Amino acid sequence: MTALTLSTSSAAALRADAVVVGVAKGAKGPVVAVGAEAVDKAFGGKLAAVLETLGATGAEGEVTKLPAASGLKAPVVLAVGLGEVPAKGDGYDAETLRRAAGAAARALSGSKKGAFALPIEDPAGATAVAEGALLGAYSYDKSNGNGGNAKNKDKKNNGPLAEVALVGGKPRDKAYKAAVERATALVAEVNRARDLINTPSNLLNPASFAAEAVAAAKEHGLKTEVLDEKALKKGGYGGILGVGQGSEAPPRLVRIAYTHPKAEKTLALVGKGITYDSGGISLKPAGHNETMKCDMSGAAAVFAAVVTAAKLGLRVNLTGWLALAENMPSGSATRPGDVLSMYGGKTVEVLNTDAEGRLVLADAITRAGEEKPDAIVDVATLTGAMVLALGNRTFGIMTNDEAFRTTLHEIAGEVGEPSWPMPLPDHLRKGIDSPVADLANMGERMGGGLVAGIFLKEFVADGITWGHLDIAGPAFNESGPFGYTPKGGTGAAVRTLVRLAERTADGDLG
Repeated sequence: MTALTLSTSSAAALRADAVVVGVAKGAKGPVVAVGAEAVDKAFGGKLAAVLETLGATGAEGEVTKLPAASGLKAPVVLAVGLGEVPAKGDGYDAETLRRAAGAAARALSGSKKGAFALPIEDPAGATAVAEGALLGAYSYDKSNGNGGNAKNKDKKNNGPLAEVALVGGKPRDKAYKAAVERATALVAEVNRARDLINTPSNLLNPASFAAEAVAAAKEHGLKTEVLDEKALKKGGYGGILGVGQGSEAPPRLVRIAYTHPKAEKTLALVGKGITYDSGGISLKPAGHNETMKCDMSGAAAVFAAVVTAAKLGLRVNLTGWLALAENMPSGSATRPGDVLSMYGGKTVEVLNTDAEGRLVLADAITRAGEEKPDAIVDVATLTGAMVLALGNRTFGIMTNDEAFRTTLHEIAGEVGEPSWPMPLPDHLRKGIDSPVADLANMGERMGGGLVAGIFLKEFVADGITWGHLDIAGPAFNESGPFGYTPKGGTGAAVRTLVRLAERTADGDLG
């Protein structure tokens, strides 16, 4: 991963391939942001005027490169837009800094070192710039299709920016040092999730995903338990087995747990891990299959969050449940109309085999509830209906507790992940009644994302606070990169889950 350092050197004196400065959108043109004083001085105080001549406005995400002036050690100045100049007395918010740093890091792809002289006024600012730069520098090493990594880089991909130096950082200040260490640990795991999501399905199946979790657990002192198809059958996990029975790659349920000796609270995180989703017998239409390697994004997020908690040594117990299966059509696949006996005894009529995520999650949620955690949060690329409702960049939040829903929404906003609280209307529950089972896996078509949440709620044990994050929109970016978000797997929800764990450790579960 890209290296990150705090530098006490002046932006003018630091040797790098480029020095990054911020430029804001002022009433009369671009305005050079705090942190760039030394660079502006090298331009005789006319950096803003030069940028305006080059067409820069200071609009958010705008990137302008220009040759450095005499007196700067870096040969290039990269100005990144910060948007509107903040009101007097206010600084730039964390998300603005993250996005600007991410855009700059992407623009410096292939470079050895970038000196980031963005407005860092406190440890929180350092955290935001560090996160944004590291997230923006992400690059996926494409596989060669034969089970290994390509030896030769794509000619268009020169690799990520190798090093980020934060100008204005204070390497001897404990708060600044902790901020950088947290950002480095967190982004490494977001990028782990991105790598898993981007891995082609012929190279990542339930068994190999489980092996990745076991390897990481050994490295970070976590406990794991892997239930293979025999153990799943013996335990009565009908949902996971029903989804995976059509594939030659059998399903798995992975429990990966981090514990702290002084922890007072326990969180259970449940992730949907469909390593490829064809829709099963209810086959997806043409044009909807190509990105279905990303249908395990929820499990990737849960896996990454648990490892991050271990790296940070959070005073909380965090248990991740990875419900892994491949949903394929075959002579042995579950058929529409079949009835599955779920873990815990409830029966489900499968009306649509493409509504499979809720089936694997139901088994895992029931199992997680047996350990009596203080809260369960499941994460899933669950419904196209949520994408229709909220678009490609916002995930939906549903819970059985209004205060917890508010907490999750606040946390997501705090870390820069767009989300929106969604209801679970009682009148939609009747739609999943079944004449041959306890419930059906499909209900009313309108409000389908809410129906899925209502289905999952049926498997939450009484007295346990539960939240459901439907990340179907932001988990996989099919358009061009923006800010610190790459094309492909994004690692959506990892930062929200980690912040939830941190607040829980601090006694603020909500």
